[in-house]
Amino acid sequence: MQNDTPEIILKVEDIHTFIGQFHILEGVSLEVQRGSITVLLGRNGAGKTTTLKSTLGLTPPREGRVVFDGDEIQGKRAYDIAQMGVGYVPEHRAIFRNLSVAENLKIAEREKGDLERKADFIFGLFPDLKRLYSLPGDHLSGGQQQMLAVARALVPDNDLLLIDEPSEGLAPILIEQMMEAIRELSASTTVLLVEQNFIMASQLGERYYIIDDGQSVHEGAMADLVEDEALIQRYLGAVAGA
Repeated sequence: MQNDTPEIILKVEDIHTFIGQFHILEGVSLEVQRGSITVLLGRNGAGKTTTLKSTLGLTPPREGRVVFDGDEIQGKRAYDIAQMGVGYVPEHRAIFRNLSVAENLKIAEREKGDLERKADFIFGLFPDLKRLYSLPGDHLSGGQQQMLAVARALVPDNDLLLIDEPSEGLAPILIEQMMEAIRELSASTTVLLVEQNFIMASQLGERYYIIDDGQSVHEGAMADLVEDEALIQRYLGAVAGA
């Protein structure tokens, strides 16, 4: 008999994370199904970015468990977690502005030849980057820099991508391009997405988790959330119309 239970690639269980003396996450739990796009929602300052960083080990949780592909990873170094197959696209792009597009991509290799193996896929998603291959990062537009930040995470083989606010500062036409790119890459990589633009989030996500004041407060199918105006207003407010 075939098992139809979805495989869970990431499980975060009741994590508590401190930054200095500040208790930022006070009990966040979530599950990400392999092959899905799961969206973290919440107001600014709710703890969404810290949840991604805690998953990757950049801000290690003090309590709770993080299980990736069956292995507990809380307490591991961010470098070691990345080596296990977790990619991260931080907010504010964070590219190396003095390096060329080619160099930004090359330094993301985990194994020699990664970029060559992934080049067709990456440039298929982001054709502009092929045209701008030799230009330094600070010569790119904001949208092109965001594309480069995502592309860099695609160079090595990652089973899970953590993507933080990919639409931030982008014009509507570029948001559409970014959405299409995320849809395409999700065919081969599981995505955990933080996104303030509710329209974008609702069109990409299959499941959602809402974080409020550092705690998980609601979860479910994105199709159900779209129909629940009261829930949207309660936890997302004006963000829902972004």
